Amino acid sequence: MKNNYLLALSSAMLLWLAWPPIPYSSPLLLFAFVPLLIAIERTIRSDRANKGRKVFSLAFLTGFVWNTASIYWVYNAMSAYLPSYVALPISLIPFGLAPLLMATAFRLYYELRKKLGIGLGFIGLISLWMGYEFLHQWWDLAFPWMTLGNGFANFHQLVQWYSITGVYGGTLWIWLCNALIFLFIWQKIERVAVLNNTKIALTLAALIVFPAGLSVLQYTNYEEHVSPSEVVVVQPNIDPYEKFNVVTPEAQLRNLLQLSATVGKPNTEFFIWPETAISSTRGINEEEFRRQPAFDSLQVFLDRYKNGSILSGIESYQIYNYQKTMTARPYGDHVFLDPFNAAVLVDQSSKLQFYHKSKLVPGVEQLPFGGVLAFMKPLFAHFGGSTGGYGSQTEPSVLYAQSGIGVAPVICYESIWGNYVAEYIKQGAQFIAIVTNDGWWGDTSGKDQHLQYAKLRAIENRRWVARSANTGISGFINQRGDIVQKTKWWVPSALTQEINLNEELTFYTRNGDLILYLALFGGLFSIYTFFQKKG
Repeated sequence: MKNNYLLALSSAMLLWLAWPPIPYSSPLLLFAFVPLLIAIERTIRSDRANKGRKVFSLAFLTGFVWNTASIYWVYNAMSAYLPSYVALPISLIPFGLAPLLMATAFRLYYELRKKLGIGLGFIGLISLWMGYEFLHQWWDLAFPWMTLGNGFANFHQLVQWYSITGVYGGTLWIWLCNALIFLFIWQKIERVAVLNNTKIALTLAALIVFPAGLSVLQYTNYEEHVSPSEVVVVQPNIDPYEKFNVVTPEAQLRNLLQLSATVGKPNTEFFIWPETAISSTRGINEEEFRRQPAFDSLQVFLDRYKNGSILSGIESYQIYNYQKTMTARPYGDHVFLDPFNAAVLVDQSSKLQFYHKSKLVPGVEQLPFGGVLAFMKPLFAHFGGSTGGYGSQTEPSVLYAQSGIGVAPVICYESIWGNYVAEYIKQGAQFIAIVTNDGWWGDTSGKDQHLQYAKLRAIENRRWVARSANTGISGFINQRGDIVQKTKWWVPSALTQEINLNEELTFYTRNGDLILYLALFGGLFSIYTFFQKKG
């Protein structure tokens, strides 16, 4: 049994080594699950008791070690403002929740494997795994950071076909390769030939070479349609833990304007500023922003740029005369305040466009399952959270410059949702602007992973990405997913780049995660067959 746990740990180490930001290591994903599958198959074929429980524990061990080694930086963010004895148990939630769901998929696979055999069992396993990934981007505890297809962000030249399938195509590719390699090795170990090993090897070779070769050809031959726009991204480098009590909002604004001016050109059309770059000690009332000195400063700055617009993160709020939303909280007699982590587009007109972040970080920006757990709001507030979390909007919205250029204002965490970003593009966004603040995690791999995941959004939609991060890493990514420019960590910077706008829609943008829905159908088919045979 000890050997089985060593095999499970071997899979965990391979998965970790394959994961961003380690460069060009993602092909390890194509066989990383094989040791775990061997351990599980040994368990299934053994005469031990409680096999299902042992399968679950093996899969959980793999998932927990891999997950924790890859997102250890979650603890860094927590321990920066909480005692370690509080930060550690809170960190165990993201460290352990995804592995729990992964292990559940394997536990169900064990049941399918017993009744249906290894072929339908694998169809069920792959479908159940993709079902877990779907759940983990949809429910209130969503955290799709470790979606398998994200692993190819460190070797994007191999997955240019994400413009057709999105990241779930990568998940499917990884699992099909693992299943075939496992079958080949297992038959060699057991000296059996239930399936022809030559055919398995040829199928596997085609499965690896064809998608990778097609991708390299796409990458090599891809040419952007020339439709230039001059864009500036700014990295002010304000310590997020000191933002609201050391540096005044006025000083922060002056810093942003000065950095922007160092690289701005007469033809600059967009200045992109990071998450919550525009702020106030009490937040900014969206209805009154035009009357604030900060707005006047922005207008004076834009006088130098004929077609210039500023797209910035902003901490804003709206006032209602009744509790319009679940997140609105009392703010005086018959008055309610709804706070937002938002983006605003300011140009030389009096018009203001706001976007309210939709994908909120569980436990930090929203109380998960708020309706059911409403009784916990006072406790949540006591430990420093917002009693109702931030307000949000239900779907993305494109912000338009006076020139008619549409930009997707993607705020931080939202950039790991491929399907959500694609909705912006369907609405007319010609490039993607990611405004974020990655300083919470410190100088860890979290900031590098977040940057690399943005490459996948560029490929899926064939749109340039302009990324403005408060404390790094800011930069530009072209339509092939290449990082064209980037800043250094913890260095105040501003970059300018002529990007190419694009109005064409990729297959993925038009159709979304079709590959996922087909996989979920496969899972339902396996379950249906399971109950048919059971009856």
